[in-house]
Amino acid sequence: MQGPAFAVGELLAQVRPSGTTAVTAYTAILRTEITLISIVVTGAGNVALEMYLDDDGTTYDNTTIISNVTKASAGDDIIFQARFAGGGIFVKGGGSLGIKTDTANDPNFSIWGVTQSIAEGTRGGR
Repeated sequence: MQGPAFAVGELLAQVRPSGTTAVTAYTAILRTEITLISIVVTGAGNVALEMYLDDDGTTYDNTTIISNVTKASAGDDIIFQARFAGGGIFVKGGGSLGIKTDTANDPNFSIWGVTQSIAEGTRGGR
């Protein structure tokens, strides 16, 4: 698979949930485009996982779910990748990306993206 023709930004967060309830993986201070999420299953496998996007808080339920993977196996690498600049997942300032897995301490989530600069925000950026 060929990678994107743009920079994916910087590493924003790495999370390995220690429990099976939804947790916040990343909270945006300024508007952020999530360009790449890498999920690596390290344990025995057959892991169910969910991702949520809440633009104004931390409600992680069926109203904010954006992805549901039900049978990730040991050694699987799951990649969510924007195909072009502006094609990622946008998180408003104050919003958050949440994750949930049915297996404690597995999988590992790494989240990359580009955060709006303060200068852009003061010029009327989105």
